[in-house]
Amino acid sequence: MDRQEAVVKLTQALIQAESYSGNEKEVSGVLQDFFNENGFDEIIVDKYGNTIGCLKGNRPGPKVLFDGHMDTVPVGNEADWSYPPFGAEIHDGRVYGRGASDMKGAIAGMAVAAAAFDQATGGDFAGEIYVAGVVHEECFEGVAAREISKRVEPDYVVIGEASQGNLKIGQRGRGEIKLETFGKPAHSANPEKGINAVYKISKIIDAIQKLEPTEHPVLGKGILELTDIKSSPYPGASVVPEYCIATYDRRLLVGETKESVLAPLEALVAQMMAEDPELKAKVSYAVGEELCYTGETIQGERFFPGWLFDKDEDWVQAIKKTMNEAGLDPEITQYNFCTNGSHYAGEAGIKTIGCGPSLENIAHTVNEYIEISELTKIVTSYEAIMKALLQ
Repeated sequence: MDRQEAVVKLTQALIQAESYSGNEKEVSGVLQDFFNENGFDEIIVDKYGNTIGCLKGNRPGPKVLFDGHMDTVPVGNEADWSYPPFGAEIHDGRVYGRGASDMKGAIAGMAVAAAAFDQATGGDFAGEIYVAGVVHEECFEGVAAREISKRVEPDYVVIGEASQGNLKIGQRGRGEIKLETFGKPAHSANPEKGINAVYKISKIIDAIQKLEPTEHPVLGKGILELTDIKSSPYPGASVVPEYCIATYDRRLLVGETKESVLAPLEALVAQMMAEDPELKAKVSYAVGEELCYTGETIQGERFFPGWLFDKDEDWVQAIKKTMNEAGLDPEITQYNFCTNGSHYAGEAGIKTIGCGPSLENIAHTVNEYIEISELTKIVTSYEAIMKALLQ
């Protein structure tokens, strides 16, 4: 197998299959075709549309799952793009298109590396390789992945989010928190007859800014940032708003739970309600619901845990050593953003490592691209990981 030719060709085919969240059917088909053409032992499409190919070694051993999401964020205004966002054109050693870096190049690298490793070893390895194209990650980091780990029961997971080929052993998680206030409507000409929910929420917002964030020596601060606010009725012509909701993005640290994250906010709100009889407020996690291309509905509370492993753990060092032997020199660091590792490592406690092609800051951009050199390198990286874990 010519690895570079194969990974570029598959990356282009994946990009050309537009796959906004909930519309991954076509890209799933491209992946299934590759699995069929390259002799994968099993192909699974689950109820959400997650698409999994499996190669089984001729000896018993661990199950290694390579995870890459098939969905992308929207293009936006196509006129802003220098090249067609679904054209997958090659210019100056780069493949351009939506999802090139986030993360169809990684999925292509995983699939090609698995096929190449199986071919190179003649199937003589210990364990099983799974390559999973995951749905709805852009909406719910880790929610669709729960179905995959339930079915596969992997011993190790490799997350393919962009890392320039470096090894990522952790990340902050993410929670989406709702702060709601409930007032009393009145004509704005007689505001004293109502209770303005916006005035009430603004006082809580001010108080929240004075809370001390949690902190971790490696992952940093548990940021709590206001991202959205909306009153009702909206637009509110001549009426005192009776309801207001503010949304907060909370970056989660290792060991933080749903209860521990909400506790200081609940305590603050309870104290402020005790001091102000007119104040009615509550905090909770946002719940998302999206339709999958299979017709199933995927639903999840927006709480995606953080995770972190020790860089000196044997399995991490075994991966690094084998990558070094393959001529690679990865750093061991952490992701700055949330991934499906929130489920595998954060919820399920599965040994998880990140390794993907390209730069983190190319994701979601106009003129998104991936370097062909990065695609070639990541195939080598994934084969080295397979060698390290499937001796």
